[in-house]
Amino acid sequence: MKKVFLSLSLAFLIYSCGSNQQQGAPIEPADIEDAVLEPIHVTETYKEQIDIIDSLTRKTLQRQNNGAFLIAKNGNIIFEKYVGTTQPRKGKDSINAHTPFHIASVSKTLTAGAILQLVQEGKLELKDAVQQYLPSFPSSTATVESLLNHRSGLPTYDHFMENYGWNTGEFVNNQDILDFLAKNHHQIGIRTANKGFAYSNTNYALLALIIEKVSGSSYPDYMQKKIFEPLQMNDTYVFQHKDSARHIPSYYANGRLYKFDYLDYVYGDKNIYSTVRDLLKWDQALKNGFINDSLLNKAYSPYSFEKPGTLNYGLGWRMKDFSNKKRIIYHNGWWHGNRAALYRCLDEDVTLIALSNNNYSGVYEIRVIADIFGEYYQGGKYLVSEDE
Repeated sequence: MKKVFLSLSLAFLIYSCGSNQQQGAPIEPADIEDAVLEPIHVTETYKEQIDIIDSLTRKTLQRQNNGAFLIAKNGNIIFEKYVGTTQPRKGKDSINAHTPFHIASVSKTLTAGAILQLVQEGKLELKDAVQQYLPSFPSSTATVESLLNHRSGLPTYDHFMENYGWNTGEFVNNQDILDFLAKNHHQIGIRTANKGFAYSNTNYALLALIIEKVSGSSYPDYMQKKIFEPLQMNDTYVFQHKDSARHIPSYYANGRLYKFDYLDYVYGDKNIYSTVRDLLKWDQALKNGFINDSLLNKAYSPYSFEKPGTLNYGLGWRMKDFSNKKRIIYHNGWWHGNRAALYRCLDEDVTLIALSNNNYSGVYEIRVIADIFGEYYQGGKYLVSEDE
């Protein structure tokens, strides 16, 4: 007898779509790109879950969100949905599988991946001082690793640039942040590295500069040639001025446009545009050797223990540890009206991705769907089990 444990409070609509490959077999990036959007073969358990999630949440999601959702198991897309249009107030140009969204701080996972790739190639070391690559950087204690895990002692530029005199009528770039730090560090205040965790976008803006210094390429070019192209992330790019005409802007919940502002050209911490399918390619590449196991273990390990708790940060990834010894690896993002969530259940090879550009914070609740596959946030509350 089948027992279904699903809550009416589940806040999503995820409709059944996906690859036509055999259930359980990982698929290559090219296969994801060309996936046929029809249900794949799944067990009766998955079919019941799909039906229940769909019937409970269809109207709620379509009414609130402008975005994309995807769930994959073993690399196969088993749930996928696109809602809304790229021009919400006009109701024009429906969002589809090739519509790239600003993924905000989920970009940090890709920047960290690029740094680990350079470490893997022997071009830098995690323990290298930041000053080795950026000589004007005003802290002698910060390392590449402390930038990655937010233990560098740096405040976040999206606060200090304006607070300490930057003219907000002028656009900021990554080099500006470094130069501003070098000139104003006594006012701004930089703590000694590795004294505590402090999430700071500055860390990843500087990591982008280190990538440029070590590789000899611009950050956008490096990401394109070394990550996006090899992984066939064909709808993914780093936003630059030349993309102003083609990028999908963000909106308030009422459809009003977010204005472009003086921080919108900084990259590394944000400014990657991508799709749910391309992010699945990134997820699967990490599971299939794109970065070696030794470095990935470091990326997925906690570094901050000053305060007890279940949340921690690795090298470009957040993590949550549960009382049953389960761990979920994830990153959320927010910038203007852009919201992004990438949750990874490594034990079950399950990937949960949600993107939005109309300030719909509900995308983060995609995490509860992890309980359809294992005992996580609700202790397996949404599990469907079969009794023989």
